[in-house]
Amino acid sequence: MKIYTKTGDQGTTALFGGKRVLKSDLRIDAYGTVDETNSWIGVLRDQEVNASRHTELVEIQDRLFTVGSILAVEPGNTKVKVPALIEDDVVFLEKKIDGMETKLEPMKVFILPGGHPSVSFGHVARTVCRRAERLVIALHEIEKIDPMVIQYLNRLSDYLFVLCRAMTAELKATETPWKPRM
Repeated sequence: MKIYTKTGDQGTTALFGGKRVLKSDLRIDAYGTVDETNSWIGVLRDQEVNASRHTELVEIQDRLFTVGSILAVEPGNTKVKVPALIEDDVVFLEKKIDGMETKLEPMKVFILPGGHPSVSFGHVARTVCRRAERLVIALHEIEKIDPMVIQYLNRLSDYLFVLCRAMTAELKATETPWKPRM
C-alpha cells in the first residue's frame, strides 16, 4: 500500500464508496476528529498509570476506528461493508465507568483539568472526544448518522472524565476544585 497517492493534492479526498469531497467537508472534519481522539487514547494507553487498562484502551481505539469507518462511508451507499457499533460497546464503557467510580470519592464540585501530565493528557482526550461528538451531531442534522455513533462518543467522553479522576487517585495527584468568583 503506497502512502502517497497524490489524489488529494487538490484538496479533496474519497469517501468509502468513491465519492470525492473537499477535505474541509463536515464529514471529514468529524471523522478526522474521531481519529484525533483515537491518537489521544493512544497517548493515554502509553501512560504507565494505565498499564492495567491496556486491553480496554485498545478496545476503545478499535471502536473509534469503527466509528471513523461508519462516518467515512458516502451517504446512501449500502454496498460498502464496515463494522458496526452495537449496544454492548456502550455497555462496555458504562461498566468500566461504574467500576472506576466505586473506588472514587463522590464528586461535589467541578474539577479543573490537570494535576499530573497523565491526567492532563486524559482531559485533552476528553475534550477532543466532545468536539468529535459535536461535529457528528452537526453532521447528523444534515444527513442521518447511526445514533450508536453519537451515543458511543457521548459515553466515551464520560469514560475519559472518570478515567482522569481514577488516574488522579492512583497517582496520588490533587484534584483542583473550580472556585468561581461570585
